Amino acid sequence: MKAMILAAGFGERLWPLTADRTKPALPVLGQPLVGYVAEYLSRFGITDVIVNLHHEPDSVRRALGDGSRFGVHLEYVHEPEILGTSGALDNARSLLEDETFVVVNGKLITDLDLNAALQHHREQKALATLVLRPNPARERFSVVETRAGLVTKFAGMPAPADTGDPPLMFTGIHVMEPRIFDYIPRGIFSDTVINVYPPAMADGERIVAHVTEGQWYELSTLHRYLQISLALLRAQRRDVYTGANPQIHSSAEVREAILWNDVIVDRDAKVRRSVIGDRVHISKGEVIQDAVVVRADLIAGKKVPAKALRGEVRGDNFVVPLSR
Repeated sequence: MKAMILAAGFGERLWPLTADRTKPALPVLGQPLVGYVAEYLSRFGITDVIVNLHHEPDSVRRALGDGSRFGVHLEYVHEPEILGTSGALDNARSLLEDETFVVVNGKLITDLDLNAALQHHREQKALATLVLRPNPARERFSVVETRAGLVTKFAGMPAPADTGDPPLMFTGIHVMEPRIFDYIPRGIFSDTVINVYPPAMADGERIVAHVTEGQWYELSTLHRYLQISLALLRAQRRDVYTGANPQIHSSAEVREAILWNDVIVDRDAKVRRSVIGDRVHISKGEVIQDAVVVRADLIAGKKVPAKALRGEVRGDNFVVPLSR
């Protein structure tokens, strides 16, 4: 069985961390995010993996290599123009059209039972199976409506009122049969949820819901990147991560922080609940709290993406407050 990891997105909401790399190539406690996905597939015996590329493609190639250190063998498929979640499958059609395959979003860290989803898919004789989970906190993930075990509708964001059963949300993991290509437009941008599943359901195809629970983290915004990194640290009974070659003065205070490589924190500086990018220098006495900091030269001359949070240049650094 093969799988495809979707890794072509721009990561606008994670900018400026994505100024020089794509979202799946971001390091999470020292390992690339997409590496967690590759290891996840490997744990369930899926070792032939296709990865689609578009934005900063070399950052993913550097992060994953040939896949061997994550237990998989990789094939890369480049998209000169981004093609969307199902257009990406069409672009890799020749590699996927022979047997059942799995598709996973490249921005996840999870332990959801993929074998159970595969078994359910086969038992239900589904065209596609979507792995869903309850969303009791009603986070901003689209609601998936179901009836008698089948997906019936992709709705909007959940209502904030805490009444009734929690809505179901899509985890970004699907199992598909090659017949799905009958519903994927050829050679153009298309989205699975908008352009593929609704017409398949209208034709009476079985788009099955597999509802499960377990660890599932989706890192799509700066807030979520920090919160999830800190949650993973707390599970290790730590509150600070430092990458290679940290230089932290003994009088500095660093708490609940993610420091990438070659970070310098000078005397009496304070870093709290923040992400500090590669080669950033926090000066003497400076206070960084609830923020993401990268070097100002990393973003110099680059257009700020439409979905990015706004920041400001402070000396040699570019600081994005997270508390606004």
